[in-house]
Amino acid sequence: MRILLIAGGWSSEREVALSGAKKIRQSLVNLGHEVRFLDPAEAFDDIAAAAAEADFAFINLHGAPGEDGLIQAMLDAVRLPYQGTGPAGSFLALSKAAAKQIYRARGLATLPWEFLPAPPGPSFSPRFDPPYFVKPNLGGSSVHAGPAADREALFAALAPIFRSGDAAIVEPAVIGMELTCAVLGETPLPPILIRPKSGSGFFDYTAKYAPDGADELCPAPVAPELIHRLEETALAAHRALGLNGYSRSDFILSGTDLFLLETNTLPGMTPTSLLPRAAAAAGMSFEDLLARLIELGMARGRHGHEHCVS
Repeated sequence: MRILLIAGGWSSEREVALSGAKKIRQSLVNLGHEVRFLDPAEAFDDIAAAAAEADFAFINLHGAPGEDGLIQAMLDAVRLPYQGTGPAGSFLALSKAAAKQIYRARGLATLPWEFLPAPPGPSFSPRFDPPYFVKPNLGGSSVHAGPAADREALFAALAPIFRSGDAAIVEPAVIGMELTCAVLGETPLPPILIRPKSGSGFFDYTAKYAPDGADELCPAPVAPELIHRLEETALAAHRALGLNGYSRSDFILSGTDLFLLETNTLPGMTPTSLLPRAAAAAGMSFEDLLARLIELGMARGRHGHEHCVS
């Protein structure tokens, strides 16, 4: 097929998207496809015209545009199929504050949170005790995310998020085991246990993308009962948010309590990314994974562009 590879963009995760696109492009060529590359940061006005000359789009964007559903909506308008979730599910999952409401409504355990669309007044205090964990509502890759030991540190941690134009989420800082579980089609892939090596103590940007930034053990060396809980919860989150094709949900296990943190609709595809690692543990090469995503995307295109929330 003629595949339009849309990658890069202008979010804080641009370099991650471009890194993943290199491997995607070569693998698509290996599969026999003709690939045209388009970076929305440089050629946004060409998307509709390029889509008219393609059979399929492969999107590798993180943050907005991409995970916010804008590109998906444009492709739907010109009827070009693509891998993954449509506009509504994409935007719902990208907003942590929105997704956490859906998790809670569906009985999926998530940490308590405060949503701050703008800088709070000096008297603000979260309704839970410190220490806190701060993250952008829409951003990913742990950019501007991190712990805050007290209220003074909290305000300092919030400042760069608001300067970037994003809203913020504040949660209790929970010490525990970091885990992630992807879904491909309607099938959970083997969960991964993450042990960051960076000095921050959590899965920060360096731990995610440095070649030796973290130990990522797949399948996760945990009890079968926990594997089952992770797989069932990841699939439940995927369905609750109305997602399609694939997703990856992140968790923290504190004692026996498993908390769902967020769900990614365009998981990373770099050489160190978690989704390809989970697929490999399930016996799939990187090319196998791309072929399956294309197959799922084509099927979605044939059966209607937007998947209804179940």
